[in-house]
Amino acid sequence: MTGKRITLRQSQLVFGFGPGAMVDLPTRSVVIGGLDLWHMRERGSWRTIHEPRAVAVLETLLRATHRLGDDVRLTLRTPPAHDEGRTATGEPPGVEARIFPAWFVAREGEAAGDIRRRRLVRWQDLNPRGRADFVDEDGRRLPVTPIRFVAGCHKGHLQDIDWGYAVHVDTGGRCVQPLWLEERGTSGDPASTRIVCGCGAALSLRDAQADGRFGKCRGRRPWLNRDEPADCGENLRFLTRTATNAYFPQVLTVISLPAAEDELTRLVEAQLDAIDWVTTEAEMAIARRSNPPLRAALEGWSDAEVVARVAQLRATGHLTLAKAPKVAEFDLLASGQPAIGTDAPGARLFARTLSRDQWDGDRPRLSPIASVVAVDRLREVACLYGFTRFEAAPTAIDGDLEELHVAVEGAALAGDLEWLPAVEQLGEGIFLRFDAQAIAAWLSRPAVAARYEALYSGWERWRAAQAHGDKLRFPNLAYYAMHGFSHALMNEIALDCGYPATALKERLYAVVDEDGPRYGLLLYTASTGSQGTLGGLVAVLPGWARSPNARSTGWRCVRATRSAPNTIPTPMSTNAR
Repeated sequence: MTGKRITLRQSQLVFGFGPGAMVDLPTRSVVIGGLDLWHMRERGSWRTIHEPRAVAVLETLLRATHRLGDDVRLTLRTPPAHDEGRTATGEPPGVEARIFPAWFVAREGEAAGDIRRRRLVRWQDLNPRGRADFVDEDGRRLPVTPIRFVAGCHKGHLQDIDWGYAVHVDTGGRCVQPLWLEERGTSGDPASTRIVCGCGAALSLRDAQADGRFGKCRGRRPWLNRDEPADCGENLRFLTRTATNAYFPQVLTVISLPAAEDELTRLVEAQLDAIDWVTTEAEMAIARRSNPPLRAALEGWSDAEVVARVAQLRATGHLTLAKAPKVAEFDLLASGQPAIGTDAPGARLFARTLSRDQWDGDRPRLSPIASVVAVDRLREVACLYGFTRFEAAPTAIDGDLEELHVAVEGAALAGDLEWLPAVEQLGEGIFLRFDAQAIAAWLSRPAVAARYEALYSGWERWRAAQAHGDKLRFPNLAYYAMHGFSHALMNEIALDCGYPATALKERLYAVVDEDGPRYGLLLYTASTGSQGTLGGLVAVLPGWARSPNARSTGWRCVRATRSAPNTIPTPMSTNAR
């Protein structure tokens, strides 16, 4: 939009207002442009986020669905940010948005009894000065607002409804008479709202929701510079642009694992995006000569030392890249090491495995919990890789590639994909490892087995109705038990930690593979600010564990989950990351 600016936080462009999302403005609605329309030219307006595990997962998935070229190396970048204190040179940083929809409704109308009629007009019919009002045949200037109704399909395509065609489809022709939005009463019933033509033809919103009423989807992508090269073949569906099913972002979230163990490793890791291609001392010398900031950062270290450390990081990185993200995270947090990572201001992860007497006291009551880890510092990287409409894509439970493959089959973010928008958030958390034998004993109970059969039967019926149901796996019953316990514990901790329950996040680990079952829960909070969070979550650990009231409440959560299987959440209530 020329001359118009709105401000969004960088995290909003990842979690809710990314490419393809519709946003309401005071006088019109827009669709956020794709990555091709993000102005990233100004130096310093964005930066690269280095998270090799996330990149490895997404490269595999995007290439499998032909979204990423085989020769393209994917990178993660922060959304562009405008610095008011700097003078922009050339094109300012920002994200382009386009007018959508192009149909508008007059704010004022005619009333007759309980019927109200308002004029329906197109973008080109609006007053050229500001495009905020419409001059009718009587010379009256009528303010307008964007119509609430558009059309889309399951593949994420989006387009204006051709109301002239839709109203007259039953009569087999078109008409030049004006169109009106007619509303009867105040019930909100779709049958009481109609699009009416001056010739008398009409279409109610109830009839507009009939499958196939608007014909086949033509692959329109108003957030990109070009549409699909061919019609997609799906039936267009009626869509309310402000409805919750108009946009479901697909976000991959990982917890960064520590890699820096000494000063050289930290320096090389900070510059890895510039030198990850280096394999020989000669290539390292070329990199230094062509990159003055790199030369300054690595001053005092020889080319041989830097090349060796790059090779070491590449090798250790492949060890974790071979694992699904959540599996690698669990294995590290549950390793039992007294200190995990380094206690330094720039560290990605620092955690401490607590001794049992620090959190369970002298009268053990939390026997299903095997260990507790205080995560003093963590970094969460969230990356937007697609979106869906009408129905949210299935959420991965343990980072399994097969489930993420289903989720990635959403709409494209760019015509030629080279990078993805991501944000990093710094925070703290508490990690609980559950005793696999205690969980196995609970699963063997007859009442729990009966509950499993009921849940699995319902899940099977739901899976059969999904387009890619054959690729979905049933979350094991321990996952549901931990999920119920997680929410009870978050509500309890929120009373003491200083954060509201809505600021706390959960990350469930229910890993069952050849190494045996592993169960864990990470409760954490994170902020996009450079200083992270305030430390209140970790601070409650000793007091929460030793407090008889809090401890008995926590044990009641475990006991209720173990002995009352009917309280386990249903599959459709799961929203864990």
